[in-house]
Amino acid sequence: MNNGDVSRRRFLVGATSVVGGVGVVGAAVPFVASWNPSAKAEAAGAPVSANINKIEPGQQITVEWRGKPVWVVRRTETMLENLEKFEEGTLRDPDSSGADQPPYIEGIYRALKDEYLVVVGICTHLGCSPKYRPEVAPADLGEDWLGGFYCACHGSKYDLSGRVYDAQPAPTNLQVPPYRYDDDDILTIGLDPETA
Repeated sequence: MNNGDVSRRRFLVGATSVVGGVGVVGAAVPFVASWNPSAKAEAAGAPVSANINKIEPGQQITVEWRGKPVWVVRRTETMLENLEKFEEGTLRDPDSSGADQPPYIEGIYRALKDEYLVVVGICTHLGCSPKYRPEVAPADLGEDWLGGFYCACHGSKYDLSGRVYDAQPAPTNLQVPPYRYDDDDILTIGLDPETA
């Protein structure tokens, strides 16, 4: 075998290897991309994250999860104190014993961190979206109103923990979705704290 044949063979082996490598990469890219959840799968329940470090005290933001609005409210000290003022018989389910919420959500604040309320923003009566009404004793809601959510569709009222007032059309408290804090700034909706 002469030097020309050896050089040609090396060239052909190298060229074939390069073309084969490009083919493998070309086939692998769509295959690996198929591992990512589709938009349909994300809408069906993939977790979503939100940066909460810019929420001012008293402010509400909305995050979409499973096609539903999820409200994150950063409660002030006054708002938290007002939650302790509800008298016996004011709320339908003050302990949230019949509420749709994860088992790790307990107490009157219904939150992993008292400062942040996380609830699905859909009225439990007929699925309207209540309005965030943080002001105390507005003329249209009465002197006993300590801030919360008001559903204008049929008049259901919720406190700033998403607990429904007694004698309202809404049968249960607002839903608390599964969620966790990845760090001080990132909240992930759709995953429990144990999956961290």
